[in-house]
Amino acid sequence: MKKWTEGRVKGFITSVIRGGFRKWPGKYEALAAAKTGKMVNKATGRVAEHYKCAACLSSFPAKEVQVDHISPVVCLKQGFVDWDTYVKRMYVDSAGLQVLCKKCHLIKTKGERQNRKIS
Repeated sequence: MKKWTEGRVKGFITSVIRGGFRKWPGKYEALAAAKTGKMVNKATGRVAEHYKCAACLSSFPAKEVQVDHISPVVCLKQGFVDWDTYVKRMYVDSAGLQVLCKKCHLIKTKGERQNRKIS
């Protein structure tokens, strides 16, 4: 059996920690606060709960929004510090989270990655 590299171990641990965020109460509190009510989903024609994007302020069905950390989990200037810091920044309360549509989330994430490369 091949031994995992340090990078593979770090990637595995990161994935497990991020996976747990799917059930984090703060995530659901942020979603609840962003609810705009039930409307017809343009893609399906069905009535579905919609959520307000914190960036573009438009309403989207659940499949088109993502819960985003307002402050990046990995600091833009310092990068990865240690696992304790990573976990504390991942599992924040709802005040540290925002709901973004997929397009706005992609734009924000791309900007953060570019800033991380510059720093």
